[in-house]
Amino acid sequence: MLNQKKFIVSHAPFWHNGSGVFERSYHTIFAVLPAVILGIIHYGVAALGMVCLAVSSAILWELAFNRVTKQPVTIGDGNAAMIGIIFAMLMPATAPWWAVITGTFIAVVIGKHIFGGIGGNPFNAPTVAIAILMLSWKGIFDFDEMLVNYELDFAMIYPLTAVKNFGVSAIDVFSTGDLLMGKQLGGIGSTFGLGLILGGLYLIIRGFIRWEISLSFIVGVFITALLFNASDPAKYAGPMFHLLTGYTLIGAFFLATEDSPSPVNFIPMILYGFLGGMMTVLIRNIGVYADGVIFAILVINLLSPLLDKIRPKALGSGK
Repeated sequence: MLNQKKFIVSHAPFWHNGSGVFERSYHTIFAVLPAVILGIIHYGVAALGMVCLAVSSAILWELAFNRVTKQPVTIGDGNAAMIGIIFAMLMPATAPWWAVITGTFIAVVIGKHIFGGIGGNPFNAPTVAIAILMLSWKGIFDFDEMLVNYELDFAMIYPLTAVKNFGVSAIDVFSTGDLLMGKQLGGIGSTFGLGLILGGLYLIIRGFIRWEISLSFIVGVFITALLFNASDPAKYAGPMFHLLTGYTLIGAFFLATEDSPSPVNFIPMILYGFLGGMMTVLIRNIGVYADGVIFAILVINLLSPLLDKIRPKALGSGK
């Protein structure tokens, strides 16, 4: 009698494909590994230490919050580790240790748990952390200064800062192939364009993220940059430059696509991604920040509930 099977009745939907937070988290970590590994190859032990500190501190903040609030321990689902590694990908390799610990606290506790945890957060957690660090300690994200002591086999200048300070002529030192292969200054895991694209396609094929958001985000960046470039080619960079620099690709595939802060209907997803891409270029070209991806994603996260109200009319509702 002790081993008898119970008949369990639950609400719809009755079928489940078996995937969960654990599977999504570790597949996402697997998808970002190429970009992270290239960052470690470029920046060495400092980058490796940054990734390890970010992941471990994110897990410890998650555990501490579970203990303080007397909730079940959730570090095994991999979500905190995923937040930590994506946060590290956005940071320069030489960022101070206290910034990493502060950032993971903001991401895990404020960006995720303060709103109720997975599924309740209205903003992407690593994006919240990076935005607060940018506003509080802007110098940390001055990649030219933070990475000045490295000797690398590519131009030692942050592409977006170069264009903002010196104009489109600065693009001449960057080839499209070099940008695609990660030969540019930036965050540890945000510069290897090819690796990020392959990782994003892997998640799309496996069904963990929606292609509508990623594609519309990229299209938004491309069209907006193209219009700016057409209006004044001597002042504004072309679309390929904007697509392959800064946080564009990591934003399109790994930040904007998180389930909780993004829409679920087709048209809202297209508008959500396109607006994010458009605002990215607007902030870069006419704003005070060299890169606009972080703030653009926070804005579209905020708009997501409004966009999701756009939905097809129910069958028979007009009768």
